[in-house]
Amino acid sequence: MQKSPMTHWERLEAAIAGQPVDRVPVSLWRHFPVIDIDPVQLAEATIRWQRSYDFDLLKYTPDGTFGVEDWGAVSAYLDAQGGFRQVVKPGLTAAEAWPRLARLSPKEGRLGREIQAITQVADAFRGEVPMLITLFNPMTLAFKLAGDRIFADMRRRPDLFEAGLAIIAQTTIDFARAGLRAGAHGVFFSTQVASHRMLTEAEHRTFGVRYDRMVLDALAGESRFTMLHLHGHDLMFDQLLDYPATMVNWHDRHSELDLAGAKGRFAGLLAAGLDHEGTLMKGPVEAIKAQVRDAIQQTGGRRLMISPGCVGQVPTPESHYRAVMDAVAEIKL
Repeated sequence: MQKSPMTHWERLEAAIAGQPVDRVPVSLWRHFPVIDIDPVQLAEATIRWQRSYDFDLLKYTPDGTFGVEDWGAVSAYLDAQGGFRQVVKPGLTAAEAWPRLARLSPKEGRLGREIQAITQVADAFRGEVPMLITLFNPMTLAFKLAGDRIFADMRRRPDLFEAGLAIIAQTTIDFARAGLRAGAHGVFFSTQVASHRMLTEAEHRTFGVRYDRMVLDALAGESRFTMLHLHGHDLMFDQLLDYPATMVNWHDRHSELDLAGAKGRFAGLLAAGLDHEGTLMKGPVEAIKAQVRDAIQQTGGRRLMISPGCVGQVPTPESHYRAVMDAVAEIKL
């Protein structure tokens, strides 16, 4: 007798535990530019996205600047291929302003609108698929808020800068808890500054790890699934891969750490395999399927979820996303 297919929850939880699955789980995500500043339109687009492809994990993807606009940053969509908004006017311009940042409420402003959208998406699916909300780590939010002046502030006025990071961290915890209460099951925790190109290892331990752990430790008993998103190149994997997380996502196709290497360094689920800016966007379909097969070969199909290294690009054809789904269905484990 043929066994029934696993549910999304069964497939994801088995994959995290390294147990056999009926097929490798898949989660793909993208931005929805222009409409993503409206909570109702973003929620509707997210619901359509999930219902179109039936992913095993739903990542709620807001615009990239939602976390700093309530502190005064001004952003715009500049037609980036990735579909993200960019800060065009910083919200903080003096080191003395870091300790004066407000602890923002997740019930108001941009944060409140995001909670509204998260609630709408969660209500639409009623728990049928695990859902993650997006968080940026405190250093990334500081960088989005103030730009590259953070490097001068952390080196010249670390006391003021750390006071700001503590406020940002607590605001992030408050927002995450509100999102989990609204129906999400976990968090997608993105760091965009954990790179040797931006910080020394000592600087990252002080200003990155310390405040990342403040957030992650606070959510440990509340976030059922935590996915680390390690953004960029020349990353400090030695400091990142022991974070308390169930999944990790990174640009594996453009990194010194591939899936095979990561399997021995991280005990949870590896969410990777697809070159989001290259093969997934440009094709052809057979090349996309070949990347899926290669990812499964590197890991033996265990502790793997096929995912892009970062957001799917706006020009990516629907047929390319379909090719990923077809490929995992075709491969017998």
